[in-house]
Amino acid sequence: MSSQYECLKSADLYAEAFGVSAPETLLDKEVWPRKQGFFIRKAQAEGDTATADAEQPLVMELAQGQFGLVPGWVKSTSDAKLRSTKLAVTRYETMSTATPTRDTWLKGQRCIIPMQAFLEDDWRSGKAVPTRIARVDGKPMGVAGLWEHWAKDGESITSFTLLTVNANSHALMNRYGQNGNEKRMPAILNEGALAAWLSAPIDKAREFMRAYPANLLLANPVQKK
Repeated sequence: MSSQYECLKSADLYAEAFGVSAPETLLDKEVWPRKQGFFIRKAQAEGDTATADAEQPLVMELAQGQFGLVPGWVKSTSDAKLRSTKLAVTRYETMSTATPTRDTWLKGQRCIIPMQAFLEDDWRSGKAVPTRIARVDGKPMGVAGLWEHWAKDGESITSFTLLTVNANSHALMNRYGQNGNEKRMPAILNEGALAAWLSAPIDKAREFMRAYPANLLLANPVQKK
């Protein structure tokens, strides 16, 4: 699937839709690998990059990082740059076993990626037609993801990856992607599941990985300027 999406169109929407403090400054509208984007995670205690005490009430915070995960074991900044472009999107089926994401998953570093829409190519005509996919009601989407913090030799990178689910039988998303390839879509979370995705025990977290209903999504070809 595509690795490009749109940030929320106004700062106030972060508070309205997700209950986190609005950012002081908005980032670029469109996000693609190695660009900066916002994500929501459990509020981090000072010096803590993992999960908070499970008995404490969940407090969410808005964080900023690079779209494209940098695993903690990467040895250099140059290696981080090379790997991150390939780790913007992660299949949920392999998130707990693949080398780049296994440790991040086991540490419980789950996040929510707020987006207004995401882009996919429609190949049904034989040519790629960029298509914008958003909620029918125009509200923001919260996509499940993983986040990581990498630091070495005085340099550090906070980063995130979005998770995808199979969409071969999805009434809308099975139209997108090249023919012959598995169809994938972002793991869009139901509004009532946002906090639960961040706080659920690790053995329950996979239950949130479901295809979002097709009737709640709207697809429109991107108009060329």
